[in-house]
Amino acid sequence: MWKNHPKALPYLFLSEMWERFGYYLMIGIFTLYLKDVEAGFAMTEKEASDLYGTFIALVFLTPFIGGLVADRYLGYRKSIVIGGLMMGVGYFMMGIHSLPMLYTAMTLVIVGNGFFKPNISTLLGNFYSKEEYLDKKDEGYNIFYMGINIGAFICNFFGAALQILLGWHYAFMAAGIGMFIGVIVFLLGTKHYAGYDHKKGTQEGDMSFLRIVLFILLPSVIFGIIGWFLKGTTSDANPASYIFGSDSTDAFVFACIPIIFFYGSLYFKAKEQDKRPIGALLSIFAVVILFWAVFKLNGSALTTWADRYTDREVTGTTEKVFSTLVQSKEITYEKASTELYDAKFRLQKENGEVVKVDDYPIYFRNVSKEKLPQEGSKISVWATNLSQSINPGWVIILTPLVVAFFTFLRTRKKEPSTPTKIAFGLLISALSVLIMVAAVHIGNNGTEKVSVWWLVANYGVITIGELFLSPMGLSVVSKLSPKNITALMMGGWFLSTSIGNKLSGVLASMWDTYDDKANFFWVNFCLLMFATLIMFALVKNLNKVMREKGIN
Repeated sequence: MWKNHPKALPYLFLSEMWERFGYYLMIGIFTLYLKDVEAGFAMTEKEASDLYGTFIALVFLTPFIGGLVADRYLGYRKSIVIGGLMMGVGYFMMGIHSLPMLYTAMTLVIVGNGFFKPNISTLLGNFYSKEEYLDKKDEGYNIFYMGINIGAFICNFFGAALQILLGWHYAFMAAGIGMFIGVIVFLLGTKHYAGYDHKKGTQEGDMSFLRIVLFILLPSVIFGIIGWFLKGTTSDANPASYIFGSDSTDAFVFACIPIIFFYGSLYFKAKEQDKRPIGALLSIFAVVILFWAVFKLNGSALTTWADRYTDREVTGTTEKVFSTLVQSKEITYEKASTELYDAKFRLQKENGEVVKVDDYPIYFRNVSKEKLPQEGSKISVWATNLSQSINPGWVIILTPLVVAFFTFLRTRKKEPSTPTKIAFGLLISALSVLIMVAAVHIGNNGTEKVSVWWLVANYGVITIGELFLSPMGLSVVSKLSPKNITALMMGGWFLSTSIGNKLSGVLASMWDTYDDKANFFWVNFCLLMFATLIMFALVKNLNKVMREKGIN
């Protein structure tokens, strides 16, 4: 796999693998931890989804400033190490049961990711600027992307085992250890980064850091505060008079305005030869927001689907295997408590109250009568967060096939351009949502649990879309960005991811408002189809820009 690629690739691959091990272990249990009434914070679905959406949005917003600082002042290597250490400490603190500590830990992860994420991707791209590696860039990013998903796949097994055996804190500690291993691996490859890690400094026409603080970051904070306190129209459906759904969402949307304005100004102030490439990137950034809005439901709405609506019971040999690996737990069927929960749930729904009962939705409340065990008997179920390993599992399986497919087309000079790949990625992702629409109908709108294979199929299809889009996005930023702002434009890619992530939290927070869950997924389908149509409309012009740059 490493043949004909830069010698630094294995180190960057493994560093990113361990970093993603920590991040996805943490994110896989995050909403479950928030909603846990005994050892967590007893949050409602809406509260947990809103905090989750804000968190992952900010995690992908800070690469904007992290990329800029690395470009001008620190260089990539120092930024990556600083970011990794901050994230590792944040993960260790996250399991301490205190809201102030939780928010402090989240802040460390948010800032640390800002230093780590854009700069390791940009450093990788620098190695493919050499003539001998130019035509290998897409393949290199696909390999790098597989490293991300190996970490994301294995982490949930550790997270489930540690949470079941020892508790939430030890699971978060494992995330921190994974992050520190990633930093160590990165440092071991230092000798291979020589000549590719130089900081570019401030170029002619660039804004000074002071001006960025005064004219971007400070306005962003001020706009965020305005968004927090500014109120919209009060109604029965919106008694708190939020503008976009919650105080945190309002603040985030307003805070993004100065940053979006800054990226738009890059186009108008750019040199003539840089205008079209920057414009092409900005249009791609805008379109992929909707992809991330739906894709990132894996940590919220789709985790809820796995928890409440998926048949997670394991029996026979499967039960023995899961018990051995400590990723299953026994639960007892108590008819009275199930009926009590159901009554509370219905009563709160009928009165229009926020649904917040004393515990998670009891597993047996939507098990068909013929499958209910005897009163007082126990069954084994696999841990909910293991559903988070389905998507990265598919990535590991499908990445070699997708790489081989595009290599086959390349040898016949029929490989589609990077923008075309992104357009098809959006279309395939839209089709994946139809699987969940079918799953809702099979389960009679949640009155019966459905097979986990519906989730597996959904993740399988959207993973193909992801492989057509996400690594291609990293690649196209590296290809089209003017050299003096490469990391800054990589931060722009993550800014679009950030906005999409926040929109994902907004979508997930409305889960309980949909009586027919199929309508929730139909909304997601329409969003992705809208993005698909726009992207295909842009492809011709984007391909022209790529040809002007002499790249595909």
